Amino acid sequence: MRERLTGALQHIGRIALLSWDTVRYAFRRPFEFNLLMEQFHHLGVRSLSIANITALFTGMVLALQTAHTLGIYGAKLLIGDAVSLSIVRELGPVLTALLVAGRVGAGITAEIGSMAVTEQVDAIRALGASPVKKLVVPKVIAVLVMLPLLTILADFVGIMGGLLISVKELGQSPHFYMQHVITALTFDDIFSGLGKTVFFAGFIALVGCHNGLEATGGADGVGRATTTTVVIASILILISNFFLTKLFMLF
Repeated sequence: MRERLTGALQHIGRIALLSWDTVRYAFRRPFEFNLLMEQFHHLGVRSLSIANITALFTGMVLALQTAHTLGIYGAKLLIGDAVSLSIVRELGPVLTALLVAGRVGAGITAEIGSMAVTEQVDAIRALGASPVKKLVVPKVIAVLVMLPLLTILADFVGIMGGLLISVKELGQSPHFYMQHVITALTFDDIFSGLGKTVFFAGFIALVGCHNGLEATGGADGVGRATTTTVVIASILILISNFFLTKLFMLF
């Protein structure tokens, strides 16, 4: 038990050190704009389809379940309120982050891990360059920028999914539904949801990069590192969501 605790603390310490190195190198020249644009496309744009499909059907299912539950109390008119608040404050950020952790986090670890086990990372160091500058910084920045944007789009698509069910299944007018959505949402709700995504993005990118750099043992080691990234990032997202929710509720 003590060995596991010591190993976990060492793991956290290495991630914290990687975080500090990432911040330092992010403001050092040269700035790799072309590489950054490539990461925006690879890590962000290519995640649009899975994030939007998930958000659409989440909004539709949430509208159906809410209508069934609220119908018992004669409050079906509040579907727009319930769907918008649930998606913007919780489901949109958390589900999008979990999907990105599965796709992007695993991809980051697999890419960097493959370079580590084939000694390409050591070759970068031998050439006098920093692996953190070349490999970690572009990926961290890309995830920090793209995850909030993906969440905004997912929130919108999820609310539209609720609109579709409200109109087709429940007979509400689009204007009535959207009026309730606009009335229910406040800036605090939007800020709370988007504020979480910054922390989620940091967990995904840093854990993925760290496990990739630490990968050993050939293809088998890369596979284990990839699985570890998805598990750890998902757990961090779910645990931190509770504490971040309590934090944002104070403001």
